[in-house]
Amino acid sequence: MAADHAVARLADEPADHRFKALPPDAEGLTVGELAASRRNLFTGGFTTPVLALSAESVEHNLALLETYSERHGLAFAPHGKTSMSPQLFARQLERGAWGITAAVPHQARVYRAYGIRRIFLANEVVDAAALRWIAGELDTDPDLRLICYVDSVRGVELMDEALRGVSRPLDVVVELGAGDGARTGARTEADCAAVADAVAATGTLRLVGVAGYEGEVPRADSDRVHAWLRRLVAIAADLDASGRFAGTHEIVISAGGSAWFDAVAAVFAEIPDLSRPVLKLLRSGAYVSHDDGHYRHLTPFNRVPEEGALQPAFRLWAQVVSRPTPDQAFVNAGKRDAAYDLDLPKAQVVRDARTGDLRPADGITVTGLSDQHGWLTTTPEADLEVGDWVGMGLSHPCTSFDKWQLIPVVEGDGTVTDFIRTFF
Repeated sequence: MAADHAVARLADEPADHRFKALPPDAEGLTVGELAASRRNLFTGGFTTPVLALSAESVEHNLALLETYSERHGLAFAPHGKTSMSPQLFARQLERGAWGITAAVPHQARVYRAYGIRRIFLANEVVDAAALRWIAGELDTDPDLRLICYVDSVRGVELMDEALRGVSRPLDVVVELGAGDGARTGARTEADCAAVADAVAATGTLRLVGVAGYEGEVPRADSDRVHAWLRRLVAIAADLDASGRFAGTHEIVISAGGSAWFDAVAAVFAEIPDLSRPVLKLLRSGAYVSHDDGHYRHLTPFNRVPEEGALQPAFRLWAQVVSRPTPDQAFVNAGKRDAAYDLDLPKAQVVRDARTGDLRPADGITVTGLSDQHGWLTTTPEADLEVGDWVGMGLSHPCTSFDKWQLIPVVEGDGTVTDFIRTFF
């Protein structure tokens, strides 16, 4: 199925009870028809809680990382696990992305269902069923480029066993671990060379580069992250000098989460001339929505403000359903609706239920979440009553998207212009 057609068909889904917060009177409409009606988020029948994405902020963020990558000579394969949204993938590809990164085979299957032909699978896959599916995709689509991690000789053996009979080899990159006690990846230069040699001994795999994730560097700071990235580049150069990339037309060197892509850009600019052109592949994914917590503090744009700034795009709207005491209130959004693994939501704005006026959420603090309730502590300046809408900023995009199958895209005046479908 053509990618554009597959994404367009999402608009044909019924706007029904499967999706949280949709207007009950939209039953019988398709998602596309509901979007075309341009209802207002606050007065158009949407029920609370409702998660909204700012149309303007998403567009700003997409454009910013496109120009950042171009400026620094980086190819870009944003991590799709953040949103798992084919519509956002399509917009990222329109904005110059080389492809989309996946973490597990299920994600890659979603990508393929929506026509994505360049996938960077940032994990070693040893599941025989998943590898047989990958083999089938390689056999049936000559335009598919799928690159996968390898980090152990045993992993290479398992991959080789499952892929035997494939019409063309699966491209792989050796994953360098971020350090002792860190996450996955070969730990030493000797380990990387051994994995590379194991790949060379197969007919099912082709070594095309090296990769890793600098966000896992223990006690990460600028010096440690830069040092690890230079080590990654040096391993690529050593493998190239020993002829281990003889089977590829380009060498892939990949890193880059959402916290250190400035370091990736700086070190990748220093990559020496190798025997083949180098694909410098950045994988940051959280930028598309950004946030009001974890990544707001970690974003590299705090260190390089002259290069721009990302904008938080999420706002979770909930209503006050109980005001039992002057210093306590409860809203109807909880753990099922809001990310809470890194930080609690932050109350930002109140929409007065009587007048519709917006005001800052002064004197309101989210102090806890139950499954379906948010606990608010209030001071006298809060002036909050039952029925008021509270707009909250969220921390950690990856665990915000995954709680919502359909997310309204909202313009600054409250007009809903589109809906983002997710597949987790």
